[in-house]
Amino acid sequence: MIRLAVVSGKGGTGKTVISASLALLLPGKKILVDADVDASNLPLLLSPKKIWEKPFFGMEKAHIDPDRCLQCGACRNSCRSGAVRLDENRYRVENFRCEGCAACTLVCPAEAITMVRHRSGVVTCGLTGAGPLVYAHLFPGEGNSGLLVHELKKIASQRVDGFDLMLVDGPPGTGCPLISTVSGTDLLVVVTEPSVSGDHDFQRVIRVANRFRPRIRVVINRADLNPDRVVSIEQFCREQNIPVIGRIPFDESVIRWVRGGEPAPLTSGPASEAIHTIASNIAQELGTP
Repeated sequence: MIRLAVVSGKGGTGKTVISASLALLLPGKKILVDADVDASNLPLLLSPKKIWEKPFFGMEKAHIDPDRCLQCGACRNSCRSGAVRLDENRYRVENFRCEGCAACTLVCPAEAITMVRHRSGVVTCGLTGAGPLVYAHLFPGEGNSGLLVHELKKIASQRVDGFDLMLVDGPPGTGCPLISTVSGTDLLVVVTEPSVSGDHDFQRVIRVANRFRPRIRVVINRADLNPDRVVSIEQFCREQNIPVIGRIPFDESVIRWVRGGEPAPLTSGPASEAIHTIASNIAQELGTP
């Protein structure tokens, strides 16, 4: 099975629109993963019918047993994240601040502190018109997004029998979620736009992705808005020996697609035509049935 991921260094480049389009246009049996766990949008475009849902537990958090606590304050003095508070003569741990280092458990003379599982989000599997989709919702303020992306890919990997392609809609940025997304990927499609910030973040993604050595292809979205910047992006790609497989023009109909939750392949217009060409190029390269 081939593993394909669509990523972008910057949010708002149109990555999810392209991911949804490829999910519908690429041939073969596909299993889909939305790795943007902080703002999962692929389900909005593909309207999955829920199959199952389960809680996601991230890092363990410290918990103080008030009946055993001696109120010596050693836990608060040892906590570098400031998670231990004295509240109405009782020491408590604020989950949002606790980083799960367990230092407080080592210094407590009464062994009153234990590390407990902490529910950080929800993982869902649904069925779309393009295949099953695994996605997640991370609760506000929770971390562990890289760990959650790894969990989503693991769940999808356990169900790959009979599938030709795993398509991952990656997260923006270059942190842990991106690294979890790129790891083990055969082909990486990087979506960028011709703007100063888009070009800057695009080059950062390429530098991170090169460490994992996937095949990398580039799509320039809204390519006609800043021709000079497009030249700069293409020059960088030549220097890196990375093919540009598509240039999507600015098309106001894309805004209507997104607002209406309508997938691009089912509409017409310059952007839709360019996306069809990109999907055809990728299918030919992958040799999917």
